Amino acid sequence: MNFPGKIAIMGGGSWATALAKIVLSTQDSIHWYMRRPDLIKEFEQEGHNPAYLTSVPFDLNRIKFYSDINQVIEESDTLIFATPSPFLKQHLSKVSTPLHGKFIISAIKGLVPDENMLISDYFTEYYQVPRDNIAVIGGPCHAEEIALERLSYITLACTDTAKAETLSAMFANSYLRNSLSQDLAGIEYAAVLKNVYSIVSGVCHGMKYGDNFQAVFLTNAIKEMRRFVDAVHGINRDITDSVYLGDLLVTAYSRFSRNRTFGTMIGKGYSVRTAQLEMEMIAEGYYGTKCIHEINEKYRVNMPILDALYGILYAKKSPPTVIRQLTKTFQ
Repeated sequence: MNFPGKIAIMGGGSWATALAKIVLSTQDSIHWYMRRPDLIKEFEQEGHNPAYLTSVPFDLNRIKFYSDINQVIEESDTLIFATPSPFLKQHLSKVSTPLHGKFIISAIKGLVPDENMLISDYFTEYYQVPRDNIAVIGGPCHAEEIALERLSYITLACTDTAKAETLSAMFANSYLRNSLSQDLAGIEYAAVLKNVYSIVSGVCHGMKYGDNFQAVFLTNAIKEMRRFVDAVHGINRDITDSVYLGDLLVTAYSRFSRNRTFGTMIGKGYSVRTAQLEMEMIAEGYYGTKCIHEINEKYRVNMPILDALYGILYAKKSPPTVIRQLTKTFQ
């Protein structure tokens, strides 16, 4: 395997665009897969992504675009997946080119719906990608702030230390710093849960709960996250590291957070369906809530916040009633 070799960005959204900007700051060129040829044509005409992070210019001479997923896989060595988790299976269903000889980087902060699987596990089980050839990107890092080149931090998780160090050089520049980890599963589960809790944070914000309450809420959320992650992948970790707590905080508080925005709409009285229709981007916590709820049927971890949101999103319970009951469990 040629590592990192030719690098491909898999996806056309805001996070994929931010990752392309990052990689091009350290590499000479990239491949870039977008499923829609019309968006590629617009990109090539305008010199920027026509739909996301439109203020970020790109040197088109350093990018080779693809709308054929098999062609980009065939011609690339390292694949950075940044598609929304609900659509990953749909994209991969078209793949006939073997993936087992590629290095996979997941920048997807979600689970594979229906399968309720971690992204890393999905690539290993269904596409025979060795565990040492998979990495995960986590941490508090909004695409919009990458576009503005505001100082940000990520964590790169990989079981192969040497490969992780190579990746570290690829993702380090004047506005991005990174650290290394081997906790793929813990980081992936935490990334799902922070989206769940950020929706609840938004619901509470929409219902006019203040900063005092939000501080208590997030204190309880990180405790709940720790209980679950320790139950499903019990290793020695510090849940206060930025890849866990930091990502939760930024997603729960930031105006760039689509999950918080989705929750705020529900807290203001929007139905779940109406909020989804008005959102321009996917709130992955909606899908993550159901996935984690079903996974927890096996582990039986005490998760009142998750259960509360599941009641609102899937059992159509009244948000004011559910949140009022939830507040009684906090300290």
